[in-house]
Amino acid sequence: MAAAVDNFILDLTLTLGASALGGFLANKLRQPVLLGYLVSGVIIGPFGLGLLTNVEEINSLAGIGVAFLLFALGVEFSVAELRRVQDIAVKGSVLQIGLTIAVVSLFSWLAGWADTPAEGIFLGAILSLSSTAVVLKTLAERGETNTVHGQVMLAILIAQDLALGLMLAILPALNEPSNITIALVGAILKAVMFFATAFAMGCWVIPPMMKIVAQTENSELFLLATIALCLGVALVTAKLGLSIEMGAFVAGLIISEIDYSAQALAKVIPLRDTFGSLFFASIGMLVDPDILWANSGVILGLVIMIMLGKAIIIFPIIWKFGYSFKTAVTSALGLNQIGEFSFVLAIVGRQLDFINQEQYLLLIGTTAITLVVTPIIMDFSAQIAEELAKIPVIARYIDLSKSDRDIFVPETICNHVVVAGYGRVGQVIVNILRDREYPVLVIENSEAAIKQLRKDQIPYIFGDADAELVLEKAHLTKAIALAIALPDPASTRILLKHALALAPNLAIVARSHNNSEIDLLNKMGAKEVVQPEFEAALEMGAQILTTLGEAAPMVNMVLQSIRSDRYMSVRSR
Repeated sequence: MAAAVDNFILDLTLTLGASALGGFLANKLRQPVLLGYLVSGVIIGPFGLGLLTNVEEINSLAGIGVAFLLFALGVEFSVAELRRVQDIAVKGSVLQIGLTIAVVSLFSWLAGWADTPAEGIFLGAILSLSSTAVVLKTLAERGETNTVHGQVMLAILIAQDLALGLMLAILPALNEPSNITIALVGAILKAVMFFATAFAMGCWVIPPMMKIVAQTENSELFLLATIALCLGVALVTAKLGLSIEMGAFVAGLIISEIDYSAQALAKVIPLRDTFGSLFFASIGMLVDPDILWANSGVILGLVIMIMLGKAIIIFPIIWKFGYSFKTAVTSALGLNQIGEFSFVLAIVGRQLDFINQEQYLLLIGTTAITLVVTPIIMDFSAQIAEELAKIPVIARYIDLSKSDRDIFVPETICNHVVVAGYGRVGQVIVNILRDREYPVLVIENSEAAIKQLRKDQIPYIFGDADAELVLEKAHLTKAIALAIALPDPASTRILLKHALALAPNLAIVARSHNNSEIDLLNKMGAKEVVQPEFEAALEMGAQILTTLGEAAPMVNMVLQSIRSDRYMSVRSR
């Protein structure tokens, strides 16, 4: 017993240490840290150096990491955010899953990869799922979870996670078509029962319980209660045949609606990051380099075919739901991998003889490669969308597809301020300008925001602010200033470049998302760069100085001095 415990501690320490080293090297190479976790898993795993004695126990802990990832997402996402993307979450995901299964079933039957319709449907189900964990982690690292494309991707991923429970219930019945209806009805009833219970607990049980725990002012008790809620709800969904990640996400949604959501999130984030690294390392442990090398040509072909095919299926669905071209392209490129929970379906399919051992190993290798490639593709998705939009045929189609409702710009508009982005920051800027009676033009790619702009009779253009076709309609040469309040760092840089190309003398104020961007955006031509975190700190500092009796002119001089050197005096410390 003692030896088993020692071996487990050794395996855990080795995995965490290797993940830390891999993440460090990936960070130094300016790659997402999860790539480092994946590669470290390959190296220390059973098909690499074989340093681990019990991979199963590490995989069990990795499942906890996924639960914490989805719990944190639920806390941050909130029901209000979910309602904004409910159409694409429900209708769009049903279309995406259904079309993927149909296309894969037909193609696999024509190619001879499936001998029966059941085998084709099974392969389609596996390929229809995308990776919630990898996409979520990549969006979080890039600061894009609150962007339009980030919320579209997460909405579809959450719906896919729910569909996983239905797939697991239906798969065993595929060989007996008469039982499919019974399996489907049973799975739906379980889901309805779970959501009804979760809603009731979220309204009447969880809030008072967490309030009682919080009133003890004991951080340990609050942390234990939060963990118990997250894993407890996830366990219930697992017992019902639904996915663990769906349960953890719903637990997060419940917490998001109470007063202690920020405290709960702060407690869970360190656990999420720790166990999350184990999850990504565990995926790397499934990769057999020998099989990859022996079948490199086949696997490379499958990777290209699957990722390109899924992107082609997903893109028109998102675009037809009223999202912009760039959002559709970025989302399609972010969802075109095979999900990590396709491994679960693959194991079930292997047990049911839907695939043979060779197909199973090829599927594992192909899935792992798509997961590794995804963060790299997402890094370049904005540039890919931009280049695609420049192709004459596509550019003409984008222009023709715009309706009159997409643009509300008075022809006589001039001496106006263009505001790119109408989120929380953009709305404040617009309100300040309108209160001072400056003419404003907003560029936004969220339909929900456009509805509000229409209601308030504020001139707008629906589209991606960094797209040249959109900027040409904003009359930048007649504008007096441009405020860039986009939540996406890459789009901010692209927009700045295009805006200065159209109007070289335009005064541009840009929002910086991190310290390294401050100097970059200034060098690119922004007149002023604002770092929200620094500005919040400066305002707090000003309030403290005023409270201590400092004169207002002196306080303003201190703030102006810090801003004039682009926060360098506080950054250097």
